Amino acid sequence: MELKYECLKFEDIPSHTLYEILKLRQEVFIVEQDCPYLDADGKDYEAYHVIVTKQNEIVAYTRILKKGISYDEYSAIGRVINKKNVRGKGVGKLLMEYSIQKTFELYPQDSIKISAQTYLHNFYTNLGFQKVGDGYLEDDIPHQAMIYKTNAQ
Repeated sequence: MELKYECLKFEDIPSHTLYEILKLRQEVFIVEQDCPYLDADGKDYEAYHVIVTKQNEIVAYTRILKKGISYDEYSAIGRVINKKNVRGKGVGKLLMEYSIQKTFELYPQDSIKISAQTYLHNFYTNLGFQKVGDGYLEDDIPHQAMIYKTNAQ
């Protein structure tokens, strides 16, 4: 499977690509997970966007946020998403490995915090994230805060 990775600032994303990203986020987070919430939360302007394509189709995506946007003391990776047709094929792991690497390139002094859906706890633990605090509901879906510590700390 030939995957292409890009990490772009918001203003560098072509409009048709941005449309496809937002469409994918809505398909999965709002429709598939039956979770009405405001996906366009204003943070996209400040984010780096990791876009994974296969044969010019967006198949996976994350956004990377610097410290102070989502969390006061951590950079963040969020909106982690795989298209249905690539789930179970290792794309999610590759997406997160790339996103972790990019986050540390951009913000080498910061540990990374995520808000992980609870059922993915083992997936994120295997990538090096550690559970912190108690679980909580985010948009009526069980979540868990997790931290990936930088070597600088």
